Amino acid sequence: MSSSVLTPVLTNPIPQTHRCRRRNLSARSTTLVGVSDVATSTPIEAQLEAYRSELTGYCYRMLGSVFEAEDAVQDTFVRAWRGFDRFEGRSALRSWLYRIATNVCLTMLTSAQRRVLPMDLGPAGSGHATAPGEPRPDEIWVGPAPDSRVLPETSDPADVVAGRESVRLAFVAALQHLPPRQRAVLILREVLAWSAQEVADLLDTSVPSVNSALQRARATLASVDTTADVHKPMDDEQKALLARYVSAFEAYDLEALTTLLHEDVTLSMPPLPLWLRGHADISAWMSGTGSGCRGSRLVPVVANGMPAFGQYRPSLSGEGHDPWALIVLELSAGRISGITNFLDTERLFPLFGLPARLA
Repeated sequence: MSSSVLTPVLTNPIPQTHRCRRRNLSARSTTLVGVSDVATSTPIEAQLEAYRSELTGYCYRMLGSVFEAEDAVQDTFVRAWRGFDRFEGRSALRSWLYRIATNVCLTMLTSAQRRVLPMDLGPAGSGHATAPGEPRPDEIWVGPAPDSRVLPETSDPADVVAGRESVRLAFVAALQHLPPRQRAVLILREVLAWSAQEVADLLDTSVPSVNSALQRARATLASVDTTADVHKPMDDEQKALLARYVSAFEAYDLEALTTLLHEDVTLSMPPLPLWLRGHADISAWMSGTGSGCRGSRLVPVVANGMPAFGQYRPSLSGEGHDPWALIVLELSAGRISGITNFLDTERLFPLFGLPARLA
């Protein structure tokens, strides 16, 4: 695991107000009294909101779905709002909220299927396949997340990079291989930089138990690739690579596109199970079964700390372009090492603020 992933990244909570299915907490005007880390005159609703983005990021890493993460955070806020009379400032509000959020996530994970990426389901397929397989249920996939939903704002460049690395698709997918309590320990210790004692207190266990869980989690994640380059909007080399990718893709120039890809690049298309590896199979797919993407247009966004694009294919009506996929790129050493096309545009495009269609 790269050292930057071990850097504390969530130390300055910033108020966030983006929530699709938020329950109304405004009926209660009670303020938090005796809380050490927030102003006592601030209404409870505002104090809870101050932790929304960092808690969403924590729950997203735990659950692998930003939609489930937002539901978990909302449940956390409801429980905190209802249970504040029992809180009475005995600990920091942030620690108390993380305890509640952890319990919510652990409960959700007791009956949930482990979320995966297509590469977890079996070997790479053939680019000459005539069909990508039947779509699998949404509940089995690790989903993408906008940075704005899962990473609090920070002015420290090191924290920005560390935060983006800690929500990379590959990292979040790898976390799902851990048992839930190990997952919580690793996130709290190595992403959020909590002490072993703090984690032990949160989980009602001992420091040796926390250290043992962390050691086992590290061993499980030892093979995770952490070499990808996160989104760097001011980096000229990365900007040039992405501009060439957009140009090649929109022109559907597969020869030019191939020059931008690593030799062992992967392409996947959740919720479809087929995934491909290498220039030959990806080119064969794009020139064959996937050739309907010819004439597409791309709109840039950022997902999971990585460059991403909303892809719009030419409309069957012959007018304009319709949503087709959210493309998330993995970059490494100046080339593209992974391409994940998420096809659930009905939910994902509104989440990322992408238009319903292009004229």
